[in-house]
Amino acid sequence: MEYLYTLDQLEQVADQLIRAYQHYPVWAFYAPMGAGKTTLIAAICKKMGVQDHVTSPTFSLMNEYIVGNKVISHMDWYRIEDELEASRAGLAATMEQVDHCFIEWPEKAPRILPPDTIHLHIDIISPNQRRIFTS
Repeated sequence: MEYLYTLDQLEQVADQLIRAYQHYPVWAFYAPMGAGKTTLIAAICKKMGVQDHVTSPTFSLMNEYIVGNKVISHMDWYRIEDELEASRAGLAATMEQVDHCFIEWPEKAPRILPPDTIHLHIDIISPNQRRIFTS
């Protein structure tokens, strides 16, 4: 599946992604710096009912949000060195315990991703346009 979108279409793209991939507990987002990973994840979280302000967990590694009886985790692995460090930080265990997990920079520790992860790639087409696709 592939979507081309602009910033003003984030809500629609978030809706489409949720409809298409809601059964995947872990979503791995691959994109260069500045491509809008956090912005897209924030839009998805908002559509899923998160009331809190969604920010990048670059330094804390993980933010958790509660929506009703569901737990959504937003992880940023940019500062992770490898799978061992990720496991020691409890990231693998957390993925198993939450209802949905959105991960930025999953390429830092790919072997701890569960088999049922959806892999989403974001390309920068222009300053205001992005392409997202699965692999």
